[in-house]
Amino acid sequence: MSLNPAQRAAVEHCDTPLLVLAGAGSGKTRVITQKIHHLIVRRGMVPGKIAAITFTNKAAREMRERAGALLRGVDSEGLTICTFHSLGLKFLQIEHEAAGLRRGFSIFDADDGGALIKDLMPRAANAQAIAAVRALVSRAKADGFSPERAAELAQSPREREAADLYGQYQKRLAAFNAVDFDDLIRLPVALLEAHAPLRDAWRERLRYLLVDEYQDTNAGQYALLKHLAGPRGAFTCVGDDDQSIYAWRGADTANIERLGQDYPALGIIKLEQNYRCARRILRAANALIANNPHLHPKKLWSDAADGEPIRVFECRDGEHEAERIATEIAFLSHKHAAQWGDFAILFRGNHQSRALEKALQLQRIPYHLSGGTAFLERAEVKDALAWLRLIANPDDDTAFLRAVAAPRREIGATTLARLGELANGLHLGLARAASRDDVLGQLAPRAARALDAFMQLVASLRRASTVLAPGALCRRLVEESGQLAAIRAECKDDALFERRRGNVEELAQWFDAAGKGGAGELVAQLALLTASDRDAPGNAVRLMTLHASKGLEFDFVFIAGVEDGLLPHESSIEEGRLDEERRLMYVGITRAKRLLHLSYPRHARRFGELHRVVPSRFIDELPAAELHVVGRDDVQDAERTAEHAGAAIARLQALFAK
Repeated sequence: MSLNPAQRAAVEHCDTPLLVLAGAGSGKTRVITQKIHHLIVRRGMVPGKIAAITFTNKAAREMRERAGALLRGVDSEGLTICTFHSLGLKFLQIEHEAAGLRRGFSIFDADDGGALIKDLMPRAANAQAIAAVRALVSRAKADGFSPERAAELAQSPREREAADLYGQYQKRLAAFNAVDFDDLIRLPVALLEAHAPLRDAWRERLRYLLVDEYQDTNAGQYALLKHLAGPRGAFTCVGDDDQSIYAWRGADTANIERLGQDYPALGIIKLEQNYRCARRILRAANALIANNPHLHPKKLWSDAADGEPIRVFECRDGEHEAERIATEIAFLSHKHAAQWGDFAILFRGNHQSRALEKALQLQRIPYHLSGGTAFLERAEVKDALAWLRLIANPDDDTAFLRAVAAPRREIGATTLARLGELANGLHLGLARAASRDDVLGQLAPRAARALDAFMQLVASLRRASTVLAPGALCRRLVEESGQLAAIRAECKDDALFERRRGNVEELAQWFDAAGKGGAGELVAQLALLTASDRDAPGNAVRLMTLHASKGLEFDFVFIAGVEDGLLPHESSIEEGRLDEERRLMYVGITRAKRLLHLSYPRHARRFGELHRVVPSRFIDELPAAELHVVGRDDVQDAERTAEHAGAAIARLQALFAK
């Protein structure tokens, strides 16, 4: 497919800062990859001085593949295509000394950070309070605030408590020679802001920046972009303000306006030709989103056919709604000879999936529910992997901290913090420091004995790893470490214990099947599998939240629960914040390529009582001419009923024929 005029203008615009407002399905990834090719091949730019930045590993991987195909036969050595956090990690690995970190520092994931916050809070604190403080600390970091600045800005008792814990949390991270995900943006921004020579060096290192999904940037990410780009502003930002649906995690659509204020020479190009949706779907999407205020209005259009009307179902209750959707999917699959993977059911919250799953099971329709706990994210699997990582690499501090607490020993957070201080003083990793008598002698005797026993066990398993296959080593360590016994103690029934033990056994079996290689090499391969989305859905109907659907497309889309209180959400109605909820609905509509279905129940049970449901106000914002409300057009309804009956008979005949 050749570039359309707007796409070509975006690719060739290189001399001033550029904002590309790319509507849904308008080919934004194509523009970014073609621009990378243009910069290298036409402009002669050194590939190592170009960085394309996006938000997810999946998006970065797709962009690398597409850019690689375009640059086949061209020297592209050093080209950076990565996420914001990967870029921050690269920065800190190069500038670790300036950041006060030792080489080989650890990265705390959300679980590690949450556990550390929990250790710092009073024992009486419940899970909700811990999560609230964790969110406040994360938000302060995303906004680029130091603990001291967060304390200055704190207004409520909870915010003051969070600011205090933020300071303690950072001291613990420093003791462990660790950073968390938020630090991967915050620390580079702070260093670039404070050190002019460092800032100049990085502006020379990265001479052109391309930012994907710009509407999802938060304050810290915008600051990183601005510091790296400098006053020259050699960048292209690609995004869509109509698809900004992540304010709850810090995304700020005001960054679009900020770009024009900070860079007066900013060029703006709109990509309005859609290559995905039927025209009827686009007209509905345009009418809906026109109700939001716009700094740069745009209107999607397409050369595609009009397509069928958008069907709106009013159902008796949630179960009936799920049955109607499942029946319609079975019918459309037969009518259009469609694959199950061509269908998606979208909803506001994961709790809506239960009735839908049951209805699909009754119809024998395969489905895949996105958002469940991935296998490699299960606690017992992560614990076993931490032990394997530590056995393979004694300098892996993150693995040490997880393994030493799996299961818990007489080694508390205070002991670990002190161990971290001593390790820092000796310029050693935690495991190497814990193996020294002079270090253990400076700890409380009881904790020192427990730590010594732990390190002897690690040493024993490390010796075993030289003769045991990785699968056998995995089985041995879960026994000898006490992990299996701890799982048994935690589980209230045998079924849960067997399920969790089965997860660890599945990990061991993966190692058995993985072929040759030591434990460390295989664990590294497993980490790559995690980043590559192992959990592929296959040929199955996709069930997912509207938030999770962004960036995807399907021939047939069903949006369930299109009712006030869910979409838009009740809290947004109460607070008068409908803009983002409307954008969420817009994202859902524009996932559909051929057919779109909206549904809601007449009644819903809440807190044990049956309530009358109010259809979403967003349905009223869609053009009536584009809708077929089932039950209001006798002729269309009769035709559809006859089609359904014919398809059902055909399915039965096919079943008997088999």
